[in-house]
Amino acid sequence: MSEKKVKVTLVRSLIGTKATHRATVRGLGLRRVSSSALLEDTPAVRGMINKVAYLLKCEG
Repeated sequence: MSEKKVKVTLVRSLIGTKATHRATVRGLGLRRVSSSALLEDTPAVRGMINKVAYLLKCEG
């Protein structure tokens, strides 16, 4: 059975953002601008994406 996946890409710099937002981006597995991660679509991941949505591009 194929689990639902979501691809997130960091499109804005973390310079000047809150420390909690930087930690959330790191928790999503993103390191630098234009890095991407393929994550399982769970409520926890969705909450992290919503918290830092202004920094990310989300597909799928």
